[in-house]
Amino acid sequence: MARIAGVDIPNKKRGEIALTYIFGIGRSTAQNILGAVGVDVHRNVEEWTDEEQKKIREYIGDNFTVEGELRSETAMNIKRLMDVGCYRGIRHRVGLPLRGQRTKNNARTRKGKKVTIAGKKKVTR
Repeated sequence: MARIAGVDIPNKKRGEIALTYIFGIGRSTAQNILGAVGVDVHRNVEEWTDEEQKKIREYIGDNFTVEGELRSETAMNIKRLMDVGCYRGIRHRVGLPLRGQRTKNNARTRKGKKVTIAGKKKVTR
């Protein structure tokens, strides 16, 4: 198993797919990395030489923010918004959607499981 950026990437998968197991690297970024290093996109990870693995590791380390560093950077950005007290920060703090979505009917992913209000009386006629 190849270990890149602190992540064990699977041997049996093609290089461009295997690199997406690293947080912060998607399909097109993986293709760009392999192209820049000079490794064939369609070769499996188990076919990579130690030299190629080293090149990929160094290229990712020099040019990309990935894994823990990226997660902490994202968390710091969210914390900054909340500290400033801007609209997006307040929505983060309350746990509501922050990009203009409606919340009357949907937004269950962000709001969490539905909470039934006890003691609400039905209208009688």
